[in-house]
Amino acid sequence: MQRVFVSYLAFLAFSGLVFAVAPAARQAPDARALGLHRDAIVLDTHIDTMSERHPPGWRFDARGVPFSPDHPDGTSVDLPRMREGGLDGAFFSVYVAGTVTGQPAVDAARKQFDALQTLVATHPADLALCRTAAEVRAAAKAKKIVVLIGVEGGHMINDDLAVLDDFARRGARYLTLTHMVNTDWADSSGDAPAHDGLTEFGRQVVRELNRLGVMVDISHVSDKTFWDVLAVSESPVIASHSSCRSLCGHPRNMTDEMIKALAAKGGTIQINFHSVFLDQDLYLKEKALEPEIQKMQREAREKFPGPADERKRADADRAIEMKERSVGTASWEKIVDHIDHAVKLVGSEHVGLGSDFDGAFMPAGMEDCTMLPKITAALLARGYSERDVRNILGENVLRVMEANERVASRLQAK
Repeated sequence: MQRVFVSYLAFLAFSGLVFAVAPAARQAPDARALGLHRDAIVLDTHIDTMSERHPPGWRFDARGVPFSPDHPDGTSVDLPRMREGGLDGAFFSVYVAGTVTGQPAVDAARKQFDALQTLVATHPADLALCRTAAEVRAAAKAKKIVVLIGVEGGHMINDDLAVLDDFARRGARYLTLTHMVNTDWADSSGDAPAHDGLTEFGRQVVRELNRLGVMVDISHVSDKTFWDVLAVSESPVIASHSSCRSLCGHPRNMTDEMIKALAAKGGTIQINFHSVFLDQDLYLKEKALEPEIQKMQREAREKFPGPADERKRADADRAIEMKERSVGTASWEKIVDHIDHAVKLVGSEHVGLGSDFDGAFMPAGMEDCTMLPKITAALLARGYSERDVRNILGENVLRVMEANERVASRLQAK
């Protein structure tokens, strides 16, 4: 999702976290929960820590910004906090706004790939850039933080399968087909339909992703695009950061029918932590503000159109952010409610975590990645088995990666 950072609540000391899923869980995670969380492979399929829209000075540019405790206020992910929260790895989002198209979008994406590679190269003892499930397991065993790459928006391939191939060589392991606006070949959930789902070139993109072993990500796409993808893809697909529409009606979320179809194909829904995707009341409040927010966004684009206006545009973005933030904040327990709903629909083998850390408004009590063990404790308190919890924390994503790798091997052998 990409949003400007907000000034989150001051972070509590980890030992003092309080949460409320069930009476038995109204305390910091117990030894069993912490032990399971530390032993499991915990993977987040969507963080926006590389976002180009972060405040000046917090970017992974060509020099490689240190992934250190010196993080700006309001961020959610860095190396020390990943260690503290038992977050073994994440898909770092390569993101360029959907309004940036053509070669500039390709170039901006490639700079982010380069920056991530530089980041890993400058922290070889701590980070490992992984391309396969086996590499993820090996890195986790070596106690390294796993860096995976997801490309958030098909516009960045510039309607060129050769660019897609290049992104795969650089380490991309999923492509989110659209962002908030349509591409030339796929409809987005955030835009008026233009193609009735996927075009023929869009189908070619899906087939090429299958051949490359890169997961197709249907977060952000329109419902019709989703169904077209399932009809074309030979590999299981993922929703890298979406939640359940029956609990919160935001169009970025998935209907029960979609979740069931995704699972039947072998894929997973990775629950998004964004407050407005979790809580129906907050969604309705944001929807009521949408005309005013869109007007503010339009005026900011017109007033500050170019790269030289970046800092001024950031000030305008902060005003928009505060308007969006005024709808309120969900409680972190809503994350577990969405996990629970999806598991009841399709089982624990098809649900995971796609937080949207550093790109969305986090719920109260889940302001950063040190708080992830609370989810493990809450699931255990609700009666989930340890195997169920391991699936949700990371094993499901690894299974889908392995399935994509097998399909790619078969297709490439042809």
